[in-house]
Amino acid sequence: MRNHSRVDECIERLCQKGCSQVWGDIDALERGDSLPETDGLSGVERRRVLAELKTVMAVYKGRCSISS
Repeated sequence: MRNHSRVDECIERLCQKGCSQVWGDIDALERGDSLPETDGLSGVERRRVLAELKTVMAVYKGRCSISS
């Protein structure tokens, strides 16, 4: 379970940066770039972080507001 908590902590730190920054971080992770928040995570953990961020941000549909 240690890996799970490291991934969760990373996601929480990334989300605290705000919506616009998270979209940028998703782009960076998709390119294979490293982020300070993902330093020390394995490749599997980084892919989990990316997948979770995409799931969390899906509600925004590419915008930083859930309103139309």
